Amino acid sequence: MADLGPVAWPPEPIRTGRLVLRESEARDRAAFIELLASPLVGTYLGGPRPREELEREMPGAPERCPGLFVVDLGGAMIGQVILRRAAGPRAAGQAELGYLFLPQAWGFGYAAEACAAALGWLAGELPGEAVVLFTQTANARSMRLAAKLGFTEVERFEAWGAEQWLGMRSPVTPSG
Repeated sequence: MADLGPVAWPPEPIRTGRLVLRESEARDRAAFIELLASPLVGTYLGGPRPREELEREMPGAPERCPGLFVVDLGGAMIGQVILRRAAGPRAAGQAELGYLFLPQAWGFGYAAEACAAALGWLAGELPGEAVVLFTQTANARSMRLAAKLGFTEVERFEAWGAEQWLGMRSPVTPSG
């Protein structure tokens, strides 16, 4: 994961109306394993990882990575938001937004709330930075979230046996 460059990490926790975006902690290990082993979460990501493999490989405390926010609801991890530099030919070096949420957290607007907060933080740290997002077009929830967050289509392309979508969110410019 390529970090965002001149960004101080970790930031103070980001608080929204219902959520806290924070650095990962040892108490998040079980939720990370659940997230990565979930067949529902893995549907558009190449499938889930085997739980036994995750249990074996994941350290006692999940890795703290610059740009990785744990999304906390009431003291428990419900997902993650990742801001990093994109790799690959389509958007190499651009800021990229990624997110994963536990299925029990779907449908309540938590992803939109958390992603908007992370994008707001990024805009404060790297003013004028555009952000890209990749998702499969078959992932209707992710496509709706991208539109809600202000991403517009750049291109569609075939990869990993499915149609992919690349969207961009232009930098917010101050008015006046």
